[in-house]
Amino acid sequence: MKTAVIFDTSIASNNMGDEIIVRSAEANLKKLLGNYYKLRYPTHTKAFTAISSRTWEKANLVKNADIKLVIGTDLLWKNMLHPLCLWNINIFNCSPLAGTVACGCGCAFENIKNINLYTKMLYSKVLSHDYVHSTRDEETKVFLEQLGYKAIVTGCPTLWNLDEEFCSTIPANKSDSVIFTLSGTGKDHINDQKFINIIRRNYKKVYFWPQTIFDLDYLNGFENIRGINIVSGDLNVYSDFLANHDVDYVGTRLHGGIFAMHHRKRAIIIAIDHRARNIKLNNNINCVERKKIDKVESMINSEFGTNIILEREKIDKWINQFGGGVLCNSNIL
Repeated sequence: MKTAVIFDTSIASNNMGDEIIVRSAEANLKKLLGNYYKLRYPTHTKAFTAISSRTWEKANLVKNADIKLVIGTDLLWKNMLHPLCLWNINIFNCSPLAGTVACGCGCAFENIKNINLYTKMLYSKVLSHDYVHSTRDEETKVFLEQLGYKAIVTGCPTLWNLDEEFCSTIPANKSDSVIFTLSGTGKDHINDQKFINIIRRNYKKVYFWPQTIFDLDYLNGFENIRGINIVSGDLNVYSDFLANHDVDYVGTRLHGGIFAMHHRKRAIIIAIDHRARNIKLNNNINCVERKKIDKVESMINSEFGTNIILEREKIDKWINQFGGGVLCNSNIL
């Protein structure tokens, strides 16, 4: 039986954004992966030890799998000696992963220079030299090409089914209610307080969704938060909320906003780092820089459409290299 290994970036993650990415990728790859027996292994924690990678039966299954995909997020680092890398591999336990192909992956940094020798060697043992890798943005494509790999910009898998027809169903005008997010791992108390004040001035009902385990504690450190309704951090609860409430989304959590768009909600994403900026450049998400937070108020009260740019031909080309047809465009909800 054909086997596919999914190196799942949502396992042991403290960020529901990783779950959104993995759900999206698998929904859109149904035509490719539907005939495979799927095996899942974590990236945040070790899949194998140095010993089990050489002796365990499961390691042998991974080694001989027909397809190995690692999905999304800020997976690629320029220093894999860092103790907190999101891909928990090393030269002693990585042998079963040889031939892994990136699916919508991004870099965890902005400066792609000064990649150390150990990192280059580790990637050479893990990443496929035969298949083309799918990257989230141009920056990551350049990074992989500089290391000698073939890569193509497909954008993040969370955007793959937000085509023109779907985007036309997303409202252009303001709702009376909003669900917003803050990033407890990317703090800016001054601009985030301004943001909360803007939200309170412009919406009758205000809801907050903590995408990570740190976000609610961060919210509780601000003024003007009394009366804000908290939605559970569980992704299914968030999905049900979006399905049953007429709200806008405004916030610093990129994938919380994209997930809202999947529910046909008007979304303004506040960029706090290179991830949202690069996706804006590649896919044209509605995005405002946090350092220009005052612009959010006028955008909230303006009429604007959602016009995601998808390079469908590149996505299909990447999928077709496995002989699996084309993009499925399945609903991730």
